[in-house]
Amino acid sequence: MTDIDWTAVAADLDTHGCARIPGVLDPAACEAIAARYDGDGYRSTVVMARHGFGRGEYRYYAYPLPDPVQALRTALWPPLAEIANRWNTALGEAARYPAEHAEYLDRCHAAGQTRPTPLVLRYGPGDYNCLHQDLYGEQVFPLQAAILLSEPGRDFEGGEFVLTEQRPRMQSRVEVVPLRQGDAVVFPVHHRPIRGGKGVYRVNMRHGVSRLRKGCRHTLGIIFHDAL
Repeated sequence: MTDIDWTAVAADLDTHGCARIPGVLDPAACEAIAARYDGDGYRSTVVMARHGFGRGEYRYYAYPLPDPVQALRTALWPPLAEIANRWNTALGEAARYPAEHAEYLDRCHAAGQTRPTPLVLRYGPGDYNCLHQDLYGEQVFPLQAAILLSEPGRDFEGGEFVLTEQRPRMQSRVEVVPLRQGDAVVFPVHHRPIRGGKGVYRVNMRHGVSRLRKGCRHTLGIIFHDAL
């Protein structure tokens, strides 16, 4: 994580509403996480079609998190907390985030949000993820990350990561983020600030995955607030 250009990440988030970080995980680490999808260590499995979420499924990890997942959650937190604090200042929101993720988790757990939210998603041919927001309770950290564990063109076709941005009294804007195996995308959970002619205002954000046309696609999701 030491070689990430966080100034560039912050600039991309401010300008485009998302930021791609190449090579967060190496191929061996990606394949190891994906290979454990059918193993133990999860608290629940969600079949998306049963809930109208799309097609495919995902599994939430149980505590304690696997070492690579815990390491990512811990390492990504400090620079993202700085960005989130700056965003909240711009939006006039009182919430501020501590320098250490463990301290923020204490805040989540005090609010009754004790269930871990990092997850692995698996898509097969025809699967997709509807546009959504990952809100699990009163405590919501405004940024999250997804790391692609599979290699486009080799493991799957289709399945693009998609963001939509809904500005007041305007049509929605769509952003498609090209990812390779091991790349991360950082994006808003709920909304983000935009500076307009009359000052800063918030825009609503949703994310999803387009239809997979071939193969199998695994993704690791890193959400920083825990769930009720």
